[in-house]
Amino acid sequence: MPVADTSPLISGVAERYASSLFELALESGSIDSVGADLDRFQALLDESEDLRRLVASPVFSAEDQQKAASAVAEKAGISGTVLNFIKVVAGNRRLFALPGMIRAYREIAAEHRGEVTAEVTSAHALTATQEKELKSALKGVTGKDVTIAVTVDPSILGGLIVKVGSRQIDTSLRTKLSTLKLALKEVG
Repeated sequence: MPVADTSPLISGVAERYASSLFELALESGSIDSVGADLDRFQALLDESEDLRRLVASPVFSAEDQQKAASAVAEKAGISGTVLNFIKVVAGNRRLFALPGMIRAYREIAAEHRGEVTAEVTSAHALTATQEKELKSALKGVTGKDVTIAVTVDPSILGGLIVKVGSRQIDTSLRTKLSTLKLALKEVG
């Protein structure tokens, strides 16, 4: 996850935009379809370094970002509310905060359904079986149905980082190796 996404300024922007989008989705009865389109766009971001660069870079003009992001979204079959949302976000020079907006929308929608959202970082995509087992384990811990938002980050090498609310469980290989490295430095 980019460090910038955790800044209060960006998270505030992301939450405001996500809240507005959720209100539109609620009014039109399209909460799930809007969520699915946002997930589809997030998957595109996860797969394409070029798209991530376009979204994050202030070098591109608002018009260029709007045209490119709209074209990518349309090609992925994203239309209607989410396509218009992406155009507005790009036109307002807020495309850099889109990943945070997607996360915030997921959280708002999950809360609306009485669910808890868990942010999961994995070194590789989870299988359907792994997702089901993880949801089941997290339901046992939280006592609520859990929606998981998976981000793939090969740099964690293996294991998972799971964040539910203010709690975080880090079983990543990268963290374990860092801990071991630190312990070895103290010994030597």
